[in-house]
Amino acid sequence: MNYSRGNAGGDGGETTPGGLVPVSQHALLGRDPYSIAIPYGGDAGADTTQVFGLSLHEYLRILVKRKWLILSILGAAVVIGALTTLMKTPLYTSTVRMQIDPNTAKIVQSGDVTPTEGPNADFMRTQFELLNGRTMAERVASALKLGEDQDFFHPRNFSITGAIFKIIGLGGGSGGGTANKSNRESAAAGVVLGNRAVRPVMGSRLVDIDYSDPNPARAQRIASAYADAFVASNLDKRFQANSYAKVFLEDQLKTLKLRLEESEKALLDFGQKEEIVATNDKASIAETNLANANAALGALISDRIKNEQLWKQLDQATAINLPQLLTNPVIEALRTKRNTLQTEYQDKLETFKPSYPEMMQLSNQLAEIDRQLATELKTLKASYRAAYESSLNQENEMKRRVETLKADVLDLQKRSIEYNILKREVDTNRSLYDGLLQRYKEVDIAGGVGANNVFIVDKATLPGSPSSPNLSRALIMYGLFGLAAALALALFLEHLDDTVRSPEDVERISGLVTLGIIPKIASGKTTEAELQDPRSHTSEAYRSLCTALQLSTESGLPKTLLVSSAGPGEGKSTTALTVARHFARVGMKVLLIDADMRKPTLHAKMNLDNSTGLSNYLTGACEPPELLQQTDTPNLAFMASGPLPPNAADLLGTSRLLSLLSVGSEVFDLIVVDSPPVMGLADAPLLSSAVAATIFIVGAGQVRTKLIRAAVKRLQFSRASLIGTVITRFDARHTYGYGYGYGYGHYGEESAEKAVTAADAARQPKLTNARVEG
Repeated sequence: MNYSRGNAGGDGGETTPGGLVPVSQHALLGRDPYSIAIPYGGDAGADTTQVFGLSLHEYLRILVKRKWLILSILGAAVVIGALTTLMKTPLYTSTVRMQIDPNTAKIVQSGDVTPTEGPNADFMRTQFELLNGRTMAERVASALKLGEDQDFFHPRNFSITGAIFKIIGLGGGSGGGTANKSNRESAAAGVVLGNRAVRPVMGSRLVDIDYSDPNPARAQRIASAYADAFVASNLDKRFQANSYAKVFLEDQLKTLKLRLEESEKALLDFGQKEEIVATNDKASIAETNLANANAALGALISDRIKNEQLWKQLDQATAINLPQLLTNPVIEALRTKRNTLQTEYQDKLETFKPSYPEMMQLSNQLAEIDRQLATELKTLKASYRAAYESSLNQENEMKRRVETLKADVLDLQKRSIEYNILKREVDTNRSLYDGLLQRYKEVDIAGGVGANNVFIVDKATLPGSPSSPNLSRALIMYGLFGLAAALALALFLEHLDDTVRSPEDVERISGLVTLGIIPKIASGKTTEAELQDPRSHTSEAYRSLCTALQLSTESGLPKTLLVSSAGPGEGKSTTALTVARHFARVGMKVLLIDADMRKPTLHAKMNLDNSTGLSNYLTGACEPPELLQQTDTPNLAFMASGPLPPNAADLLGTSRLLSLLSVGSEVFDLIVVDSPPVMGLADAPLLSSAVAATIFIVGAGQVRTKLIRAAVKRLQFSRASLIGTVITRFDARHTYGYGYGYGYGHYGEESAEKAVTAADAARQPKLTNARVEG
């Protein structure tokens, strides 16, 4: 066995009596030696999953602990749900299905003035909101005259206050007879709103409208009217938009007509003043004349250039070889005649001499023809020169004409600037007027032939059976609500309850191992009866505690042992007596001292005298042999508390207490001291500093967390050697995961097996160096 030096003496760092504390590979109660011990009956492999700071076992423990509260709230919720459901009036639901398209068919292009809708999702959401609006309900109520139907206003759910008022005569119907018509219709619209439901069919443009009413025929009628009202409302919206547009266009047309007339009149007056004549063409008369003059000038220039070239060719010609000469008929005739005469002259020149008269005659004829040709050539040159000069004169004259027309056009353009401004204004006004007039005609036509984008797909049918109330669904809903409320209340109460109920809580708060768990005595039984029965769970728990005490230090059972608790009534006196009796029965000499000089109880439990005792010894009036009393248990001696002194703490602080324990340890194998509560008194810290070991008793469900923490701190401050805690009055039924799996119904093999198992567990020592944090 391995040993390590313990530090169970609190902040002072002092070791426990004996100095060494046994360390085993396994915990005393089945856990890792360096962790908090698991109490008897605990599950070493428990689930540690945390949900909102609590483990699943904690939730189960709370459920078991608060089961009657949870069941009561759950039952009350179910009963209330059943009563509420059964008191409700049966309602019949009729459904109508509609199709809502984002766009309408265009019968007349550009005739619909309804604004174009945005994305499909926004459009459908807008339509759903319109269906859910109060305006639609008021339209239905007005169309069906629901305000005049007194049966329509009858209460649909049972009301206790309404029934009481009706019995005593303070309530009478819906008040429709005294309210005016508008109030009744408004109330009817409110009823319609409260009983209709709009359900879009996901992934489509279909919408279901449900209406519930005690009267199935009326439910069908209102559902159908709701669909018809929405269709009519959609058409009215389009007609209203067209009507508004028509009125607006009429006003604009009147205004534009006046502006057009004024602009035309101003244009005409300015044209007359400036003598501007407008033609159908875009150009003015002056511009047209200038264009024509420019065209004529171009033609004259071409003729002049042509005539000039012809004249210059003739003027520079030295022979008759030009086309214009060759094509002249006179010159052609003279040339032909000359050629004939020349031919004849040459023929006769072979016979006659040039001086021959006939030859002379031919020569004279040739000379005459040459003269005629020269004269004709001169005449042609003069004619071409005259043609050139005439073309030149015409060109010059036309240039002067063009310059004059240019000046006129420039002057006209200067004067036409304001004219054109007035003309553009006239054209603009005329264009706007024509466009508005065309739009007005289209809107007027579209107003009478507009198409609708809302259609009734499935008409409302007469419901055959009630749709509500649904008893099973109501019970489930109320049950779930009640269960949730009960669980919330249980968790809230558990949060407010800071009393210690489980070994884990004690170990977490105190930082000490749990040496034993003493079960709660069942109703109808007494502690004495349970302890006298060696087969009871209480007896077995105390035997396990004693086994743990024997293994609590490296030297075994402490020679002096103090039993204390934070407050009174937690079972410390019973524990001290039972532990003393157990070790006395196994052959050890045991002294039991009742050190509670405030409210002693051990002498009453043992039916012994309390006239003398510890107080007499501490005051020096008696010596120990005179104060010891024999008990009905062999080897067990008892020292009572004695008369109650006024200064118990002063007596316990003297050296006589240490002397008593020192001398007693030489005579007895074990001294068990029963102390008063720690809180509020100085007795327990004084006693704990004088003994070798102290066990701390905690009553399950009896003491609060702060009290335990404060008590443990006081003991540690007094250098007490705390070796562990003992849980008393532990109710395993209220804590999930704890129990006592062995019983003595069949004494024999099962009992022997249990004894062996308990002994094996007891032989596994636990490191006891736990310290309280903060």
